[in-house]
Amino acid sequence: MSKLKITLKRSMIGTKEDQILTIKALGLKKTGSCVQHDDTPQIRGMIRKVNHLVEVEEI
Repeated sequence: MSKLKITLKRSMIGTKEDQILTIKALGLKKTGSCVQHDDTPQIRGMIRKVNHLVEVEEI
């Protein structure tokens, strides 16, 4: 199974509450922080919801 590297590129200020909760559920805290997750449909759905705030790379 491949891995995804997810980086928070934009601030969460002014975003909707459900998008903020999604960012926190991914494990991201500050702008510039990175996490690695397995490439699953659940993670892909979370990324799709906040794709304007994050950058995704396949590892």
